[in-house]
Amino acid sequence: MNASSSLTDDLASQLQGAPLQQIAQQLGVDPSQANAAVGAALPLLMGALGRNASQPQGAQALFGALQKDHAGLDLGSVLGSVLGGGGQGERILGHVLGDREPRAEQALGQATGLGGDKANMLLRWLAPIVMAYLAKRMFDQRQGTTEVAGNDAASSPQALGDILGQERQRIGEQGGLGGGMMSAVLDQDADGDVDLSDLMRVGQSLLGNLPRA
Repeated sequence: MNASSSLTDDLASQLQGAPLQQIAQQLGVDPSQANAAVGAALPLLMGALGRNASQPQGAQALFGALQKDHAGLDLGSVLGSVLGGGGQGERILGHVLGDREPRAEQALGQATGLGGDKANMLLRWLAPIVMAYLAKRMFDQRQGTTEVAGNDAASSPQALGDILGQERQRIGEQGGLGGGMMSAVLDQDADGDVDLSDLMRVGQSLLGNLPRA
């Protein structure tokens, strides 16, 4: 992966195949619906992290959490842990989304047809995976990217904030269900229900065009 490509797309590609099958099985949905839901949830989580890291104190706190709790973890192992009920996903999700967590569950559940409970489950599973992925991007020397490889200055809270800020901007520019979800949950006032009519149309169109497994 080069520095100009999307972190969200890269992580989504790593979850294709067996990991996505496991997620679909645990949710009790077909793989195409699980794929659409993961494709909406990852931009939402990445965008929320970018929002949190836009302030120096937020970037510092996130950088410290990645170093302390998530560095060196294998994504497959993290997935196995969270699907088995571990991974502290609920606590991580609370930090990532804060008081916008109910809005995120509502938006994801309605737009993808999962419903609120399964949307909450998926977000709790994905939050530790996103954190482990970011830690690998920041600290794993074997990644060999210009963002990380052997450069202490690149592995810093400021660099993390910059990378996530760029990712949040990219998600917004790409639009679609993921970008619309991020904007609806993060960029509107926290009061009241999310207006999901447009998002639901996008989601239904996306689900309708996906091949059934």
